Amino acid sequence: MEYWRQCALWLISCKVLPVNHRVTADTAQVFDLAQTLRDGVLLCQLLNNLKPQTINLKEINLRPQMSQFMCLKNIRTFLTSCCEAFGMKKCDLFEAFDLFDVRDFGKVGGTLISECIVFSRPFPTEVSLNEEDIYNNLEDLLEYQQPQQPEQDVRSCCLSEIKQTEEKYTETLESIEKVRYLIHLCFLYTCLHLVGDTSMIFRNFRDLVKVHKSLMVDVQDSILNRNSLNLYQIFITYKERLLIYGIYCSQVEIAIAVLDLICKEKEDVRLKLEECAKRANNGKFTLRDLLVVPMQRVLKYHLLLQELVKHTHDTADKSNLRMALDAMKDLAQYVNEVKRDNETLREIDQYQRSIENLNQPLINYGRPKGDGEVRIVSNFDKRKQDRHIFLFDLAVIVCKRRGDNYDLKDVLYLNFYKITNNPTSDREGKKWCYGFYLTHNQGHTGFELFFKTMELKKKWLDQFEMAVSNIRPDNANSNSHQFKMHTFERITSCSFCHLLLRGIFNQGYLCNKCGLGAHKECLGRLVMCGRPGESSLIFSTFFKCVCRCLCDGCLLGLPRMLVIRDYCGVPQPEQGSPLCMQAGDVVELISANPHISWWQGKILGTGLTGFFPSNSVRPCPCVSHRPCDVALQHWCLMPHVLFILHRFNDEVKHIKILTKEGWFYIAETRLFKSLLDLVEYYKDHSLREGFRSLDTTLQVPYRRLTNGDAARPLLQASTVFSPRVVNTAVARYDFSSRDTRELSLAEGDVVKIYFKMSNGWWRGDVDGRVGTLMLLSRQHHRPAAYAPAQHLFIYGYAGLLFSVSTCGMGEFIFYLLPYFT
Repeated sequence: MEYWRQCALWLISCKVLPVNHRVTADTAQVFDLAQTLRDGVLLCQLLNNLKPQTINLKEINLRPQMSQFMCLKNIRTFLTSCCEAFGMKKCDLFEAFDLFDVRDFGKVGGTLISECIVFSRPFPTEVSLNEEDIYNNLEDLLEYQQPQQPEQDVRSCCLSEIKQTEEKYTETLESIEKVRYLIHLCFLYTCLHLVGDTSMIFRNFRDLVKVHKSLMVDVQDSILNRNSLNLYQIFITYKERLLIYGIYCSQVEIAIAVLDLICKEKEDVRLKLEECAKRANNGKFTLRDLLVVPMQRVLKYHLLLQELVKHTHDTADKSNLRMALDAMKDLAQYVNEVKRDNETLREIDQYQRSIENLNQPLINYGRPKGDGEVRIVSNFDKRKQDRHIFLFDLAVIVCKRRGDNYDLKDVLYLNFYKITNNPTSDREGKKWCYGFYLTHNQGHTGFELFFKTMELKKKWLDQFEMAVSNIRPDNANSNSHQFKMHTFERITSCSFCHLLLRGIFNQGYLCNKCGLGAHKECLGRLVMCGRPGESSLIFSTFFKCVCRCLCDGCLLGLPRMLVIRDYCGVPQPEQGSPLCMQAGDVVELISANPHISWWQGKILGTGLTGFFPSNSVRPCPCVSHRPCDVALQHWCLMPHVLFILHRFNDEVKHIKILTKEGWFYIAETRLFKSLLDLVEYYKDHSLREGFRSLDTTLQVPYRRLTNGDAARPLLQASTVFSPRVVNTAVARYDFSSRDTRELSLAEGDVVKIYFKMSNGWWRGDVDGRVGTLMLLSRQHHRPAAYAPAQHLFIYGYAGLLFSVSTCGMGEFIFYLLPYFT
C-alpha cells in the first residue's frame, strides 16, 4: 500500500477523517490528502484526539477558507504543540510553508509518523515511499490542479474574528446565565438567605445577555449579508446600550470576593456551585473564571476594530470604521473610569471611617489626591504643628493623628486659596524645611506647609496645583460661560467633543447659565454661552423659517424632526423622563436649545412625550411643491454663530463656519480671511474636506441681489454682528456717490464709527449701510465716503443652498441656522 494511503487510514483510525472521505477512493491521489491537511485544522484536532486539551480550539480558526494568514497560524499552532506537548525537536518538524505550499509533503508525513506522536496510536509499518517522485512534484500539482479558492485577505480574517469571538462570547454569557439559573433553583429552598448574595454575584447579568444576543445577530447579518458595510453603525448604535458594563465591571471584584467567601465558609454551597458549573458547561470553567470574561470582552472591542481599521484601504470605509473605533475607545475609557471611581469611593469610605468629628461626607470634596504627614504653620500662630492632611479636589482635611484614627482639626476650602512656592525655606540636608504657602484670597488666615524632603514637597506642590486647577480651570469663564465642577446624575456626553463624561462623580463641568456639560480640556472650545430661554426662542423661530423656506405648507404646528437612531433611555436625560423612539419615527419638538444636548418632544404616532439626545434626530425632510424664494422669507439670526444651510439628497444638514483669530473656516486645515474668500474657494473645490458626506462644490449662483430692497431687511437685522461703536459723527455736507462703490451721504446723517485706521480710512454705518469712509484734506471742506456695494449671494447645486452677505470690509452670513451633526 502506498505510504500516503497508510497515512490517510491512520488519520481515519484517529477519528480525524471520516471513513468515507474522498482520500479513500480508488481514484484518489496524494494531492487530495495534501489539500485536505493544508489549512491546519485537522492537524490540530489530531493532537487533541491523541492527547486531550493539547490545543485550545478557541485559539485556532476552524473555518480559515484557505486564507494564508489563518492557515499558517493554524499550522504553526500545530508545530508549537508538537514541541511542547510531545517533546519533538524543531529539526524533526516540517516548515509551515512545506505544507501550505505543498513544497515537501514527504517531510509532513515524516512528522506525522514520528515516534513521539505515533506512540499514542501505532502507525502502519509498511514500506515507505518517501523518496518517490510522487512526493516531489506536489507543488506543481498545486499550481495546475488546485481548484481556485476564494482568497481572503487579512481584513476578512479581522471580520471573521469579530464575528466568531462575538458568537463565542454570547455562548459564554448564556453558559453563565445557565449557572445563575441553576444556582437560583438550588438555593431557593435550601439556602434562601444566599439568594441575596447571588444577586450581588450576577449583577445586571440578564441585561448583558439580552444586549449581546441582539448584537451578535446584527454583527452576523452585517458580515454575512451586507458585506460589513454597516458594521460601523452597529458599534456606534450599541455604544449606549453597552454602557451597562460600567456597573458590572465596577462590581466584579466584589462579586468574586462574595463568591470566595461563600465557598470558604459553606462546603455544601461550594459543592453545589461546582455541580451547577458542571451541568452548565461540562466543568470546563469554574464560575469564578467566567465572571471576569465580560470585563475582558468589553475592553477588547476597540482592539478588534483597531486591527480592522489598519487593514481597511477604502477611504470611506476607513473613515466610518474610525468613528466606530472612537466610540468603542470611549466606551472602554468610560468603563475603566467607572471602575476606578468605585474603587475611589471605597477608598473615601475608609477615610471617612478613620476621621473622627467629621460631619460632612468626604465625597462632597471630590476625588482624593493623596494624604500624608506635614508640618503646618499659620500666619497668626508661628508654631509648627505636626498634622496629617488628606488632599481632595475641593478641600484639604487637616487632622491630628491619634493611633490608627485621626481627629479633625480644620477644613481648608481650596477655592479661597492660592498656592505659592517658597524656595527660600529650602535647606539642603535638613528635614521639614521644604515648604510652600496657602494664601487666602480675602486676607484671612494663611498657612505654610513644610515637608520632610524636597521630593515630597514637589509631589505635594504638584497635587495642590492640580486640585486648584480642577476647581478653577483656565477656561471656566471663556465665551461668557460659568463652568463649575459638577456631578452628573445621569450618563452625559461633552457638548463639544460628544465623548462621554467619564466616571460616577465630578465627571466634568456644568455651565450654570446655559446648562452645557464639558470636559476640562474642552471648556475653551465651546461656542458663546446662550441662556436657555433666549436660545429656545431663537431656535423655535429658526425651525419655522427653515420650513417656510424649504416648502409651502409643511409647517403644520411645532417643528418636526426625523429620528435617525434608536434611543431607549440610555443614557438617561439630565431631567425628566426619557422618550423611547426608533429610527424612522417623527418627533414634534416641544422645547429645544441648540446649546444643550437634551431636547423634549412628542412622537406623532403614539403621542408619547419625553426627553431625548439631540444627535438622535435631524430635521424632517420636506418635498417642495414650488420654487423657494429665499429672499422673501423672514431671515432668522443666531447671535455670534455662522452656519451654512444645505439641502442635499433630500436631507437638510448644516455646516458650521468656525472662526479663529479673525479667520473663517469649515476645516481647520484651510483658513480664509473673509467669508467671500471662503465662498469663492468652494466654488472650485469640494466641500468634502469639511463635511464628509457632501462631495460637491458651489457652482451656479442661484440668485444675486445688489442694493435691492430684499437685502435691506437683512442688513437691518444684522445688528447682532455689528462691531462695537467707538464714536459717532455727523455729515456736514451732502455727498453724491460717483460710482457704485461709493456711499451717498446727506447733510445731518449720523455715522456710527466702528474703528479708525492709521491711514485715514474709517469703518462706519449710516442707516444700516455699512462701508469704509475716507476723510479728505481740509481744503475740500467735505467728507467723502467709500463703500463697496452690498451683495447677497445665494449659490445652489444639486439642491444645495448657501447664502452669504458681504458688507464692505466685513462679511456676514445672514441665513444663520443651528448646527446638526
